[in-house]
Amino acid sequence: MKILVMSDTHGDEEVIRQVLAANPFVDAVFHCGDSELDATNEVLDGIHIVAGNCDREGEFPEEKIVTVEGKTVFMTHGHLYRVKSTIMPLKYRAEEIGANIVLFGHSHLLGAETDEGTLFLNPGSLTLPRGRREKSYAIIQLLGDAYHVQFFLEEHILLEEAVL
Repeated sequence: MKILVMSDTHGDEEVIRQVLAANPFVDAVFHCGDSELDATNEVLDGIHIVAGNCDREGEFPEEKIVTVEGKTVFMTHGHLYRVKSTIMPLKYRAEEIGANIVLFGHSHLLGAETDEGTLFLNPGSLTLPRGRREKSYAIIQLLGDAYHVQFFLEEHILLEEAVL
């Protein structure tokens, strides 16, 4: 399994196109909200996407649950789960639905960690990063029971990676 995760692109349709073009061999693509694009925009075709706090109300769902190669992926933007201060509400929701992978954005801070076997990942922002200067997105690959997480710069250069 190989999934691409991006978030907080804030109206930059071209950066989405570039990331997709640089990663043609992924099993699924997720956008964690604040695309600020219309739901009918063709660049979003085939992308699992949720609403962010800057998206128009009703354009996208608040959360999405998708199965990818037997893994349950839960995605939300994060503003409704207070991710800027804690991931506990997100953890409780993940437990409720049996999620193996939790994807979120909102804080514009990249990061990944596991908690009791569940991967929690924020890909950062491709337009307005916080905490560091690099604009980023992520690729997750399943390695047996572990997750190989790679964060890439907007220019598709490896920024950092970990096996969790």
